Amino acid sequence: MDEFVRTLIETGLLAGLGLLGAVFFRSSFRWKWLAAALVLNLVYQALLTRGFWMIPDPFPGADWNWAGKFAAVTGTLAVMSMPVFGWKRCGLTLDQGPRWGGAIVMFAGLALLFFGLAFSGTDGKPDGLETIAFQWTMPGLDEELFYRGTLLLALNEAFRTRTNALGAPIGYGGLLSCVLFGLTHALSYEAGAADFDLMTFAMTGAPSLLLLWMRERTGSLLLPVIAHNIANGASTLF
Repeated sequence: MDEFVRTLIETGLLAGLGLLGAVFFRSSFRWKWLAAALVLNLVYQALLTRGFWMIPDPFPGADWNWAGKFAAVTGTLAVMSMPVFGWKRCGLTLDQGPRWGGAIVMFAGLALLFFGLAFSGTDGKPDGLETIAFQWTMPGLDEELFYRGTLLLALNEAFRTRTNALGAPIGYGGLLSCVLFGLTHALSYEAGAADFDLMTFAMTGAPSLLLLWMRERTGSLLLPVIAHNIANGASTLF
């Protein structure tokens, strides 16, 4: 049950930060949407971890958690299909909006950075086909649809006040989604003890701010999904 406890800690931290934000953004805060965000995270983590690792892997020979990722994507798409969320409101659209130019520049810069880092750290041994296929598809699809899609919508509705940041409307809800993204990578729980890796938090939470900016600038998940998969996949090729 370690994964379940870790998820409760993570969700509790999100709740605490959400209630703190409610103090500062009282006039625009809507508690039902914060509650929805907390429920979404619990359900998402349960799907991603196959019932907190209690459900056997249907692909026992796989090196990666394909089943959990597919379940999480399916669950997220089901939420997006609900009228209160909606495909386009969650960013599931190819329309990049009128201010896509700046986002393309950011995307190109990130892509060059990720490929540069991957090439500079090459060991001359490309990964196996399964690893390449997984890293170039599932992280971006799964995590962007949730963190920059349904979760972001819920948190933006919970905290409706937003500020123009270089052409992208960023609010407290968006920042919370990035904090949670960093937490889910940096927080672990095992044998009755929680552990938090600050470096992992920084290396995942900080780039997620750029993904958030592209998402809010364009209104679409397209560039964040591709950029995320480049970040995960570039190193598998060298």
